[in-house]
Amino acid sequence: MDSPTLARTLHWRGRSVAWDRFGDGPALVLLHGTPWSSALWRPIADELSARYTVYLWDMPGYGASSKDPDHDVDLATQGELFAHLLDQWGLDRPHVVAHDFGGAVALRSRILHGARYASLCLVDVVALSPWGSPFFTLVKDHADVFSRLPAAIHRGALEAYIRGASHRGLSEDDLAMLVAPWLDSEGQSAFYRQIAQADESYTDEIEGRYGTIDEPTHIVWGTADTWIPVDRAHRLKQAIGHASLAEVDGAGHLVQLDAHRELSAELTRWLTRQAP
Repeated sequence: MDSPTLARTLHWRGRSVAWDRFGDGPALVLLHGTPWSSALWRPIADELSARYTVYLWDMPGYGASSKDPDHDVDLATQGELFAHLLDQWGLDRPHVVAHDFGGAVALRSRILHGARYASLCLVDVVALSPWGSPFFTLVKDHADVFSRLPAAIHRGALEAYIRGASHRGLSEDDLAMLVAPWLDSEGQSAFYRQIAQADESYTDEIEGRYGTIDEPTHIVWGTADTWIPVDRAHRLKQAIGHASLAEVDGAGHLVQLDAHRELSAELTRWLTRQAP
């Protein structure tokens, strides 16, 4: 899979944020999760750009954005940054589609930092405790040790971890795209640092306020997601109250790759229904 580079840069509190905008129409912002980058969304973004002005960005610590070891990359930081980005982009109420960790970023930005959306679509998101695989928990407790692994061992562990997010299996090109940001020494340290800074308290803090979200909200979930099982989708639907839910049969956590056509069609249906 080709992964075109993000051509624009924005600076915030010493961080360099890679981003880009393309297409024409209502504003649509896509948020990636962990350990991914905007490259995971790019093929679907290209399709949606026929009807929308699509915004893609890499969170600090991910993809092509800065990975300074002195900069926090936790959910609190990313949620505050996202509200800032919307302001810098001049977006009052964009459509927002978020995956994984990006869901918590969008939710925190909405609940704690005043962001508002035309609609919100949450795809296999981090939003409810508990979250994190056994490997995730092991790394969190020993991040400093993992950051010093020999490069070949790090790559093997990384590839095995990422393969586990797909139910249908990854092509070699897709696997290469997903692991690329984490392979050099800077990337290896950043990979384990973002796990070390993950904490369920960041979603626990806002979970009780999901019912205050009054924007049109849609939840999409792969039924074979082993990283964040589909029962979370039903719990999240209940917590928000008015949200709709679509399940994607046979797709794992990497629903963008496991069920590209199904997800693209579902997002198109959802966004078309939001047209004034």
